[in-house]
Formats: sequence, structure tokens, C-alpha cells
Amino acid sequence: MPFVIAEPCIGVKDRSCVSVCPVDCIQGGDDDTQLFINPDECIDCGLCEPECPVDAIFMEDEVPEKWKSFIQLNTDHFSK
Repeated sequence: MPFVIAEPCIGVKDRSCVSVCPVDCIQGGDDDTQLFINPDECIDCGLCEPECPVDAIFMEDEVPEKWKSFIQLNTDHFSK
């Protein structure tokens, strides 16, 4: 089950999670408001989660109800 980046990342985009990801599945450009995790590439290692300073990273099945839409948002980012 992949990890998901949710609302707390918006406007922060701290890249600590990117530096620990062994498969480089976390991305986000200068024009993006947040970072995103590619669900097809995420290996569920969990290394990114403790690195996030704003607690924006969750296992897909543990995303808080108020941020469930971010599951699809992460997926859609890589469908462009």
C-alpha cells in the first residue's frame, strides 16, 4: 500500500522526504503547491514518513478522512 502526501505539505514542500526515498518516487515541481508520491513506484518502505516536518505523509489506508481526496490527487499528478 503506497504512501500519500496530504494537505500539510501545501506551501511547505520540505524535501527531507525526497532525500531518503530509495526509489525516487516523491516529486513536485516549482509550480506545484506540494510534493506528491507516485503510487506505482512507492515500495512502502516508510522512510519518508518520519522525515516530514509537518506530518503530511500517510499510508494510503491511514489518510485522515478530511484528506482522503489527496489519495487521488497524488495519483492524478503522475497521470499527466
